Amino acid sequence: MQSSNDRARGAGDGPERSAENRRDHGAPTRDARQEDPWYDPQALGWSESDGTGTMPAPAVPPAPSVPSARGERDASATRARDVYIEVQRSAAFREVRGRYRRFVVPGVTVFLGWYVAYVVAATTAPRLMARPVVGVVNVGMLAGLGQFLTTFLLTWAYARHARLRRDRTALELRWDTQELAREARGGAR
Repeated sequence: MQSSNDRARGAGDGPERSAENRRDHGAPTRDARQEDPWYDPQALGWSESDGTGTMPAPAVPPAPSVPSARGERDASATRARDVYIEVQRSAAFREVRGRYRRFVVPGVTVFLGWYVAYVVAATTAPRLMARPVVGVVNVGMLAGLGQFLTTFLLTWAYARHARLRRDRTALELRWDTQELAREARGGAR
């Protein structure tokens, strides 16, 4: 019997095909590493505490190395770690973080204040919220739509602020950091 793609049914679907797929596309290799210097699995929530206050062992163990080369790898990792600590203490990094905080803290404060005011008004002043404005549209409906509008406006303002005041500096800082880390590890890989 033929399938729609002119291949006999069952062709390539047997146990030998499954074993081949597992061999080609199975579990990740032991030497798989994330090269992005901004990668932090804890910040992304990919690794969670086991409830005892300690983090579980990593899912992918480090690749085995020759004992004499291990000291060199540890030294280069330490040098690379020092690069990130140095960058964190730099004026450029503090400037990017400061610009971020100067926008986000007031923006979040104003938005949460507006949201709490809406919820409090809806629960404590139902007559005010039910007051008609135009036809069947009342104050509560306009305030609710205002929540959506302010969400979009805040998102637009954040993206604009990031593009105009932080992105260029942050990108330059990232490239400089990657280059310094690469040099600390012993050249380009």
